[in-house]
Amino acid sequence: MEYETPLFFRVMQYASRAERDVIDMVSGNPDWEPPDALREGLHEYADLESAAFQYPPSEGLRELREEIAARRGVDVEQVVVTNGAGEANYLAMARALERNRGDEVILTDPVYPYYPGKTTMLGGTQCFVATDDAGQIDPDAVREAASEQTGAIVVNTPNNPTGAVYPEDTMRELVAIAEAYDAILVSDEVYDHYDLSGQFASALAIDSDNRIVTNAFSKSLSITGFRVGYAVFPPELVEAAKSRHMLVNVAGSRPAQYAVFQALQETDPAYYEANRELLGERVDTFTDALEDAGAEYTRPDGAFYVMARFEGYPGTLENVFQLVDEAGVAGMPGEAFGDSRADWLRFALVTPRVEDAADRLAQYFG
Repeated sequence: MEYETPLFFRVMQYASRAERDVIDMVSGNPDWEPPDALREGLHEYADLESAAFQYPPSEGLRELREEIAARRGVDVEQVVVTNGAGEANYLAMARALERNRGDEVILTDPVYPYYPGKTTMLGGTQCFVATDDAGQIDPDAVREAASEQTGAIVVNTPNNPTGAVYPEDTMRELVAIAEAYDAILVSDEVYDHYDLSGQFASALAIDSDNRIVTNAFSKSLSITGFRVGYAVFPPELVEAAKSRHMLVNVAGSRPAQYAVFQALQETDPAYYEANRELLGERVDTFTDALEDAGAEYTRPDGAFYVMARFEGYPGTLENVFQLVDEAGVAGMPGEAFGDSRADWLRFALVTPRVEDAADRLAQYFG
């Protein structure tokens, strides 16, 4: 099996070699500070006894799993702490496909490219359902695409790359479709703390044995390098997922999990609200500049990203490289996210230089 290097890395490598100043709007690394309690937890951990530097329980520190379970309203035994949302999604998709109900995975278009990549890696087949202009998925279109070969339906809300937030009715319908075909809905909710619309609805609100929810603290606590995520499995699916996790990773980072637990216990909700407000201000700044540049764009209801289309400038990798060289802004080509947005570009708003980037784009395309 052959694997392609993800375009994220190709764009970042190209930008790093540029001979001019380049504003990075490629990856979703939050530029704001993690909570104070997280730093304090790490300092505290350094002084613990030597036993604390050995393997943690494979499924995650008990106290962290209990905290997650209490917050999400599930049994602690359903929670597996993973190496970021990436592994959580891998475990969820693997568990869905190894049930031998079907090898087809229904994905949205546009799509976060790691989902189709994981589908291929797991031996599944991809089936894409296009979203509307605002990035919303129509459950009727998913129902029409579903069949006895459907093993999984994978969605992401708030969405990367469109910024769409799926309402409760959509999530309920998607769970119902998964139940009708005995498939698994995998709901990646890693941006749940960055819902700007007030419409976010977790699939965990719907009681079902046909849904797995994944998440991580990478974005919400601004710690993408810590690799602490989790998945919530139905009871009958969790033991096999724990075994796969153990075989792939043995366990996750004990100090990182310890610090995350401290942060969850001690961080005031005002921390999350301040970050949402900052993101909302950046959305305004950036979309105002896109207006000035005459671009078509989707205003996000959540997550960190804005997709834009400039007339006569399709979202190819070559054009992204040209934008790096000539405008000093690095974004992602729309073609990386599927066919429906191949003419678009995607920009991550997690840089303090959003206003500078907006000015450069407005000048370049204006």
